[in-house]
Amino acid sequence: MRIAFIGLGRMGAGMARNLLRHGHQVAAWNRTPHKAQALAPAGAKIAATPAEAARDAEAVLTMLADDQAVEEVVFGPQGVAGAMQEGAIHISHSTISIALPQRLAEEHAKRGQHFVSAPVFGRPEAAESARLTVVAAGAREDIDRCRPLFDAIGQRAIVIGREPWQANVIKLGGNFMIASMLESFGEAFALMRKAGVDPNLFLEVMNGLFKSPVYENYGGLVARQQFEPAGFALQLGLKDQRLVLAAAEQLSSPMPLASLLRDRMLAAIARGQGDLDWSSATRIAALEAGLE
Repeated sequence: MRIAFIGLGRMGAGMARNLLRHGHQVAAWNRTPHKAQALAPAGAKIAATPAEAARDAEAVLTMLADDQAVEEVVFGPQGVAGAMQEGAIHISHSTISIALPQRLAEEHAKRGQHFVSAPVFGRPEAAESARLTVVAAGAREDIDRCRPLFDAIGQRAIVIGREPWQANVIKLGGNFMIASMLESFGEAFALMRKAGVDPNLFLEVMNGLFKSPVYENYGGLVARQQFEPAGFALQLGLKDQRLVLAAAEQLSSPMPLASLLRDRMLAAIARGQGDLDWSSATRIAALEAGLE
């Protein structure tokens, strides 16, 4: 399939490489050009603008940081919406608000284009090894067209329904739960350290109870205080807590723990941790316990 891939950070680059490995034709664009150029040896065509990448594409995939970046890439002067062919499909893998997918679906429909929201769960190493979990929502016929692409980037694709924004609320809810787990690890590890217990031994016990790769992987990062390089930057984690709180307000569903997590992340960013992995927010619990 002819693909435009927009947004080649640590997640997007791995996803694009897997699409190339599966024989898809990829036109790549990134705001920082050298990240797109790094894909040229793998066979990607490098585009000068998002519009150039999208012009001949059957599918345009975006993997961008936030709502503003998506809106600029889609609706800007050199945006993909004005360049996509009628019948082409935009697949948004970005973690964005629940309001923006509704606008994207409406605007693409006006142009005779299609839209699927398909955020992913997984860190950069999972993107590189095609072990992402894809959560997709949109028209059934559109999702069927996308399945070869989902198979190339992930180990599993779960279809939520026909309303694209519902995939995004699942992504926000999932990130809220991961952030909640990180906070619990931070508090429990601080307690262990105060008690003279090795946090790694505590983690070994917890891994036996929960049997979750998320617990094992993130718990290991926190136990080792391994916050660089950032697989997912703390400033992006804060953005997601703000988005889940906005969704909760829109849907009249109180989430008091999400407010706590937002404040924890704000405190960590105030200490200069914004570019560290979001698991570094656990330092705040240690600080409050007098450990840092």
